Order: sequence, then structure tokens, then C-alpha cells
Amino acid sequence: MKKVKKRSDCPVSCSLDIWGDRWSLLIVRDLMLAKECTYGDFLKSAEGIATNILASRLLALEENKIIEKLEHPDSKAKVLYRLTRKGIDLLPVMIEINLWAEKYFTIPDDRKAMLKEVKKDKVGFIKTMAKELERQDELKVK
Repeated sequence: MKKVKKRSDCPVSCSLDIWGDRWSLLIVRDLMLAKECTYGDFLKSAEGIATNILASRLLALEENKIIEKLEHPDSKAKVLYRLTRKGIDLLPVMIEINLWAEKYFTIPDDRKAMLKEVKKDKVGFIKTMAKELERQDELKVK
């Protein structure tokens, strides 16, 4: 996949060029909540992503260094995907999207519980969750 030409120098535009499609942030969401996923795990998400779209988005996210692939410890036929530091840095964006959605949509109870914790101490919640995601990286590298 070749590098996408920037449409402008606008930070919003440049960011959307990487993760602004219909599926990429859902992949990031799954990695943030599940910490690691296989291709099959992504296919099981409630949104029902098609296999060709999933393959394309995973490749684009990997090329943009949002995610990376790891060997699966139990199967040579599978790979694990995880967030890179660049991907983990999307955590505050994901929190804000969830807070916005809570105002305008009915959201699942588990997400409401998470947002209740976020509202107590947003900065602390983000730091703790980011450290947890980073710790997963350290464990997998060893």
C-alpha cells in the first residue's frame, strides 16, 4: 500500500487520512479494550467488518505504525495485533469520543461504568490505562 498524499497540513485532515475511515478506530478500540487480538477476533466484532476491508485496514494501520503484528504464542498460523506507542496515544481521543457518544446515544452498561471512572479523574484514568497497554507491550517483548 503506498503512502497517502496529504490533502492539507491541517492536523484534523492529516489524522483522518490515517484513522478516519469507518473501521480503523473500531480496530483500535478492540485493541484498547482486549489488549491484543487476532484477525478472527476482529471478525467477531458486533459491527461485522468484511474480511477484505479488515485486511486493508490492518495493513494501513500497520504501515502508519498505529499497530504491529506479533507471533502468536499458540499457533504459527495466527498473528497477534497490538497497539504501538503511537496507537496508545489515541487513548484520549477514544475517551472523548465515548464521552460525546454518552451524551447523544444509548451506550452499553460496561461502557457507562468505564465512563463513570473516567469522569472521576480523566487524566488519571488515561495514564493508568496507557500504562496498562504499555505493560502489555513489555510482557510480549520479553
